[in-house]
Amino acid sequence: MSGNTHGPGAVDENGGGELVAAGGTAGRQHDAFGAAGSGDTSGFGRLVAPVPVLASSERPFGDADADAVYDALERVFPQLGDAVERAVVDRGELTLYVRREALPALARTLRDDPGLRFELLSSLSGVDYPDDLTGRRLHSVVHLTSMTHRRRLRVEVSVGDDDPTVPSLTGVWPTADWHEREAYDLFGIVYTGHPGLTRIMMPDDWTGHPQRKDYPLGGIPVDYKGATVPPPDERRSYS
Repeated sequence: MSGNTHGPGAVDENGGGELVAAGGTAGRQHDAFGAAGSGDTSGFGRLVAPVPVLASSERPFGDADADAVYDALERVFPQLGDAVERAVVDRGELTLYVRREALPALARTLRDDPGLRFELLSSLSGVDYPDDLTGRRLHSVVHLTSMTHRRRLRVEVSVGDDDPTVPSLTGVWPTADWHEREAYDLFGIVYTGHPGLTRIMMPDDWTGHPQRKDYPLGGIPVDYKGATVPPPDERRSYS
């Protein structure tokens, strides 16, 4: 026997619990982004840009691995206070924001010290923050793994686009090679000391760096029954 207790004339036509009168019309269907009858996804998720924090997390961090890594660095790397601009723990992950001139020495310490032993550079990424409060919009972000101690660490260096140079880490972790080439290709970060810093994804004669936020979006205008679809950056305002 049906358990429908909605009364006569009430029909669940859309299977989602919305009731309409018999013979009536169900509400408009919404796509995955919440838009109805439109491809406009500009309001999807009600995203809010986080407010950047330019201060270190309070010590002790309250995370055993983060505290162990920082304590070990304090013991074996005397210039830590000058090398690290800030240390931030967020969602259980430690990030060291490092001055670029201190990066090579810090990297070797992170790899070689028995209490640290970050043997693996698992990835390196470029990021562009045009509104970075420090004025250094280009970030080189290194993800390290200690196979010995089963820990992870993020090391981040930021530079301005007027002098986008960062010391290469290929001499410390060979796995940095193609990662640095990709960050150079797509963001324009120049890794000094790299053995062969050339483009890796775009053609050698390509102009610009496609993943910078100020790089123009592409797109091919297409006619659909007389209606032209403009390039992505001309379709609507997201401001």
